[in-house]
Amino acid sequence: METVLWQVLAGTEGGPNRVRILRALDERPRNRNQLADSLSLNYKTVEHHLAVLSKHGLVEHSDSDYGAVYFTTETAREHWSIIERIAETTDA
Repeated sequence: METVLWQVLAGTEGGPNRVRILRALDERPRNRNQLADSLSLNYKTVEHHLAVLSKHGLVEHSDSDYGAVYFTTETAREHWSIIERIAETTDA
């Protein structure tokens, strides 16, 4: 899992924003619009990063499509120390 985290969070240009999203969701679950507003990111950008994080099992969302609430997964919480270590090497 550590290799996947490095690839997703540090191996691409979008990594720092993915770290910011994970940290925001760790504070409290939010929907896409709330994330975009609180992180000053474009809605489509947030949507893209959530899709990547979801694909890798780091976030999941409520059943509702419109206004779905996202939160970190147990996998993300289990590997939080690695996520924070990666965050130290990025601009997040």
